[in-house]
Amino acid sequence: MNHTLDDRQRLAHPLPGVTPAVRQVGLDRPMHWLRLGARDVMRTPGPSLGLGLLVAAVGLLLSTMAWQATYIAPALLGGFLLVGPFLAITLYGLTRQLEDNEPTDLRRAWQAMRGNAGSIALFGLLLALAYIFWERLAAILFAFYYDGQAIHLSQLMADVLLSGQYLGLMLTFLGAGALLAIAVFAFSVVSAPLLVDRPVDVITAALTSLQCCLRNPAPMLLWAALIVALVLAGFLTLMLGLIFVFPLLAHASWHAYRDMVEA
Repeated sequence: MNHTLDDRQRLAHPLPGVTPAVRQVGLDRPMHWLRLGARDVMRTPGPSLGLGLLVAAVGLLLSTMAWQATYIAPALLGGFLLVGPFLAITLYGLTRQLEDNEPTDLRRAWQAMRGNAGSIALFGLLLALAYIFWERLAAILFAFYYDGQAIHLSQLMADVLLSGQYLGLMLTFLGAGALLAIAVFAFSVVSAPLLVDRPVDVITAALTSLQCCLRNPAPMLLWAALIVALVLAGFLTLMLGLIFVFPLLAHASWHAYRDMVEA
């Protein structure tokens, strides 16, 4: 979708406290977003797969730590889902350039975001705080059930899956994580693309995301399930899958934003 000059002028001066109108979309749209995302990865293979490789390398480094500090293992997946929208900000700029039929350029993508740098930085900080809260909660739960002992991931899996011990730990952990993930998803599903595309504040972006979820509960539930499944697949392939999955979801998220939020 190309913005006219009038559109760009209007977006440059948004009305304070007014959230953009949200469209209703069909249940088939999440798969359509993924198809468009895959197309955009193929159109920008260098920066897209390069950022995916960087994310996969960091994920591999953190996953090796999980064998010594077990609580990091499930927190790692949750943390990726929490902060992923912020990490993908660079690719949102590239997707917008493709959308406007402009040559893709990472430097210009970053420069275009400087006008809303404060809100983008605040959004990243809030996601980081959510992840820190999640990681600390995981540490506290594991310390409570294991009396502060450091255990290996293999021991935890044996305790839960084979002996049935600490089933309460896993249920509590997964329940708390699910509640946090649902809240973060609801308030951030289109927040990052919106902050990149328009000079709105974080509250406006978060409320717009919430409206998208409330107006499109079934498509958003499917979209969340697809994100979790793809990220989990990336983790299960020793992070190799993340090289493609991360930019795929980043580009697809931009199309989700365009599909649901009116210009």
